[in-house]
Amino acid sequence: MTGPLLKISVYTLLEAEEAVSALVERVFGQTPVLYTDDETLITQISVYCAKPSAWTPARRQKIVAGLAGLRAHGLAVGRTRISTQKLKEQDWAESWKRHFKPLEIGDALLVKPSWSRRQPRAGQALIVLDPGLSFGTGQHPTTRFCLEQVVACRSLEEPKSMLDAGTGSGILAIAAAKLGYGRIHAFDFDPVAIRVARENAVRNGVEKQIRFSQKDLTRMAVQAPERFDLVCANLLDDLLVREVVRLSNRVKRGGRLVVAGILTRQFAKVRKAFEKEGLKLLMEKTDNIWQSGVFAWLDNA
Repeated sequence: MTGPLLKISVYTLLEAEEAVSALVERVFGQTPVLYTDDETLITQISVYCAKPSAWTPARRQKIVAGLAGLRAHGLAVGRTRISTQKLKEQDWAESWKRHFKPLEIGDALLVKPSWSRRQPRAGQALIVLDPGLSFGTGQHPTTRFCLEQVVACRSLEEPKSMLDAGTGSGILAIAAAKLGYGRIHAFDFDPVAIRVARENAVRNGVEKQIRFSQKDLTRMAVQAPERFDLVCANLLDDLLVREVVRLSNRVKRGGRLVVAGILTRQFAKVRKAFEKEGLKLLMEKTDNIWQSGVFAWLDNA
């Protein structure tokens, strides 16, 4: 897109970035771009509109009401503010190209935007995703950690099963399909996320290998009808703790549970919750302000 744009940004605390991002996406019908200041831990959530008229009083009211609703449910959104900025005419496609580069997960996986000429190496699976899905293109440390575990847990002899809880852009489920997993389920409470995930699966030719569904984790059966070899839960720490039983009950004996999206200062309570259910922390990784981990049942660790 070439031409002047209106940048609309909502500022919130890091802990609330996913919830506020989902709110902005619902209001504008496009996936926002996220930027977090590592010192202040304030996240800027932005969308770009080709027409200034897209920023209507009704949309502003929906954002304000949505933020108030998140506060009412106990989410720490902080002293939120909304800003608009008119941007000079430029080639925005070229701007994206400067910020989004191909990402390799070892020798197994290459994630790249459509404009990149980078070709996968021999034996390397390829995923094509364009930005606008910044929390789900592999660029975020927590998404990258989950991708690393999808690679690490695959089996070349017997296809593994995988559950992607809070699929977002669908990148983890798509990676599993590309890497030879068998039964793959992915869900998200947000219908926009499911639509986008399905579109990405179609783009990568794996739509028939993944069962996508719109579900709310908090309303799913506590005793799962089926279990998986790998469960990825890139979710907020409070949700992980509240739904520890539902998530644990979806992991096979001998399987792995990957949790991510957790601030380092919140990781201890998440670990305690899963260990109380009988799971053991096998490994953890800290990347700047983020901490992620892999759990397994204690009797099959």
